[in-house]
Amino acid sequence: MASFNKVILMGNLTRDPELRVTPKGTAVCQIGLAVNQTYRDKDGNSREETTFIDVDAFGRQAEVIAKYLTKGRPVLIEGRLKLDSWESKEGEKRSKLKVVMENFQFVGGRGENEAGASSGGYEDSAPAPRAPQRSQSAPPKSSRAADVDEEDVPF
Repeated sequence: MASFNKVILMGNLTRDPELRVTPKGTAVCQIGLAVNQTYRDKDGNSREETTFIDVDAFGRQAEVIAKYLTKGRPVLIEGRLKLDSWESKEGEKRSKLKVVMENFQFVGGRGENEAGASSGGYEDSAPAPRAPQRSQSAPPKSSRAADVDEEDVPF
């Protein structure tokens, strides 16, 4: 029997990530994600529906998320669905559908507190190289080049 369990979500964090460590030393990070969908109702009015999703990340991914993401930040998540079941204190059976993160991607520009956070993926890599600084004494090669600020160069 064939099966496939894959979820791709893009939304904003509903709260700051909660990082914990298991007794065996594995990092576990829990985040809440809000995913919005805009649609038109039968009267033609624009409506917005928000779905709130709990996501669990493990290992190095959990550590990176806890370090760089905060409430309100956008993120793209790839993962799989998992059904958690338990019994309440009153003896009632409870269950909750969650997403277990397998990969993620930072979305949006670099904020003031997230140096290096806009790079792709979760790998622990060196920050992107900065554009070489021009010498203060060297004149620009053309008058057009003088109009471009180095902060505007995308590489």
